[in-house]
Amino acid sequence: MAEANGNFAQPAIPKFDGDYDHWSMVMENLLRSKEYWTVVEAGYVQPDKMDALTDAQRKSLEESKHKDLKAKNYLFQSLDKTILKTITQKETSKQLWDSMKMKCQANARVQRAQLNRLRRNFEILLMKRDESITDYFSRVTIVAKDMRNCGEDIPDFKIVEKIYR
Repeated sequence: MAEANGNFAQPAIPKFDGDYDHWSMVMENLLRSKEYWTVVEAGYVQPDKMDALTDAQRKSLEESKHKDLKAKNYLFQSLDKTILKTITQKETSKQLWDSMKMKCQANARVQRAQLNRLRRNFEILLMKRDESITDYFSRVTIVAKDMRNCGEDIPDFKIVEKIYR
C-alpha cells in the first residue's frame, strides 16, 4: 500500500511464536523480497587479507557485509530476547539462521518422541482392579491433555471411548 509521500509501507517483520516452519517460510520470503536471502543462504566470510583484494572485490565484499548486517537485523527483530540470548554469539545472518533451524528442529524431534510416548501410554491405559472410575478418568484425561499440549488433535469422543472400554 502506498503512503501519501509515494513510498511503500514497511512490511511487518514476522515474530517467531514457536512455529518454526511458518516463521522460517515467512521470514525467508521477507528476506528474499529485500534481496538479503542470498547472504543468509550462502553466508558471508570476511577474508583474512583485505589488501590482496581488488577495488571491485572490496566493494563487493562491503556490499555483502552490509546485506548480512541488514539480514541479521531483521532476524534479531523477529526473535524474542529469551531466544536471542541463546544464539547471540553468531557473527553472521547465516550462522543465526542455521542456529535457529537446529534449535527448532531438535525441539521438534523431542516433541515428536514425547508425543509418540504419550500415544503409546494412551493406547495401553487400562483401568486397574481396585481403581475407581473417577481415578481412571483422571489418568486418561491427563494423558489426553498432555497429548494436546504436544500438538495432537485428539477428539473428545476418543477419550470417552477409551473410558467406556
